[in-house]
Amino acid sequence: MKNLAVLLVAIFFGYSSYSQSNTNSKFDFISGEKVIFFDDFTNENLGDFPANWNTNGSGEIVNSDRFENRWLKLTKQGFFIPEVSEDFTENYTIEFDLISEKPYEGDIFSLDMYLLSGDLMNPKGGTQPGEAGFRIHPSNSSITWNNWSEAREWQGDEGFVDYTFKSGEINRFAFWFQKQRVRLYINNNKVLDLQRGLNKGYKYNIFRIDSNSDDLTPLVGNYRMAAGLPDVRSKLLTEGKLISYGIYFDVNSDKIKEESIPAIKEIASVLSENPEIKIKIIGHTDADGNEASNLKLSENRSNAVKAVLNRTFAIDNGRIETEGKGESQPLAPNNTVINKAKNRRVEFVKL
Repeated sequence: MKNLAVLLVAIFFGYSSYSQSNTNSKFDFISGEKVIFFDDFTNENLGDFPANWNTNGSGEIVNSDRFENRWLKLTKQGFFIPEVSEDFTENYTIEFDLISEKPYEGDIFSLDMYLLSGDLMNPKGGTQPGEAGFRIHPSNSSITWNNWSEAREWQGDEGFVDYTFKSGEINRFAFWFQKQRVRLYINNNKVLDLQRGLNKGYKYNIFRIDSNSDDLTPLVGNYRMAAGLPDVRSKLLTEGKLISYGIYFDVNSDKIKEESIPAIKEIASVLSENPEIKIKIIGHTDADGNEASNLKLSENRSNAVKAVLNRTFAIDNGRIETEGKGESQPLAPNNTVINKAKNRRVEFVKL
């Protein structure tokens, strides 16, 4: 009945429509290689609204009794936009954590997520803002989506995918946009893969979250946007060096997160196909904390990546050297959260 209802709505309004079941396919998400926006809210005061975001609602930076790090709590309905001034390019990723603290029967988050072609300094409201856009709405047990554009007289495509959310848990959203293609991953599962998710002919330059309720106050954290995906083979074999931002660790730990496996797998594939190649893995940190501790942490993290390459992908340990540089070789000044994110990285150097 749900499929029929979506189809009838599509016919009535002139949309083309189809549904897509939850694939839960093998997780293959890899973060972009150039960080163009990052915010974990650590550089700002609790209770404030973050300086690098815009809203016509209300929100505040908070700590949580149950979850580490800081969070942006969406306290009043409205739009919430990270102000990214750099070009998104045609290939980029957007990642963030989302928590609903309150159980609710109707809508666990009561929000929409948009990718828009529009004016960053003059965001418009309504259900179809901008010159063109793509929207998803995550509810308790499904995700609905639709797109639109001026060129198509505000019509477009729409569909849904089954997915069950739970309140009181961290949900990691990861979008991968490649020209018109839209892929969405949640908690290491691929839940959407739309070859024509975006309408062509538009420059998409705004990602925004709209809160639709004053009662539900979800938390947003660890927001990261990066442009361009690394060509691992070319970088490592031809240029001799690859910088990876797709390998994640627990805070102040060398424990590798599960979502890092696709990035490490890409390295392993190159090494497997080129058995004569040897590499050095170099860990880097930002300048927060003690210098000696950062050096040790970077060493441990490079060794942890080596262990995954050996144990999971059978790459001979004799082909891998490791080193930690700590905070000693920054790529940017350690003066903003975005620059600190650029400095936290793992490098692979061909020997």
